[in-house]
Amino acid sequence: MASPSRRLQTKPVITCFKSVLLIYTFIFWITGVILLAVGIWGKYAMFLTLIFLVELVAAIVGFVFRHEIKNSFKNNYDKALKQYNATGDYRSDAVDKIQNTLHCCGVTNYRDWKDTNYYSEKGFPKSCCKLEGCSPQRDADKVNNEGCFIKVMTIIESEMGVVAGISFGVACFQLIGIFLAYCLSRAITNNQYEIV
Repeated sequence: MASPSRRLQTKPVITCFKSVLLIYTFIFWITGVILLAVGIWGKYAMFLTLIFLVELVAAIVGFVFRHEIKNSFKNNYDKALKQYNATGDYRSDAVDKIQNTLHCCGVTNYRDWKDTNYYSEKGFPKSCCKLEGCSPQRDADKVNNEGCFIKVMTIIESEMGVVAGISFGVACFQLIGIFLAYCLSRAITNNQYEIV
């Protein structure tokens, strides 16, 4: 079982996935009810099939280009470090949040800060501190040694099982919905011909 601090780090990720799934399910239920009222279930089944295929292609593309995604994250994080300032822009806030939450400093290690303008003016940011409330200035002993890129990638890779499980569950429900929509469409079509 994961340590308490590890569970606290992953809880927002799981909560985010739950929210997305809830909204996603709600949209499909509303769409289904509307199409049921209009009576075009065959088109709804085709719509669901199209959405399923788009999701499948997106998952395959994400898997094939996962290394490019990692490189892109690393480059953007490095860029955010170089443009870091303490005035509170969204990139600087993101860097501070990651460093505070994961207890890390820099991209690969704390030495990455030495190539930034912020370091030449003020030293390490407070978010790199090992202890709360310190002001590290240029003292490398007061900052976390480990880089953030490895920690973020470790968390993402450890949560891939949860993401895959949730995705598989959604895909199963979608396939069941497609099958039932096609069955309903055929039943409605067959009954129309029998009535006439």
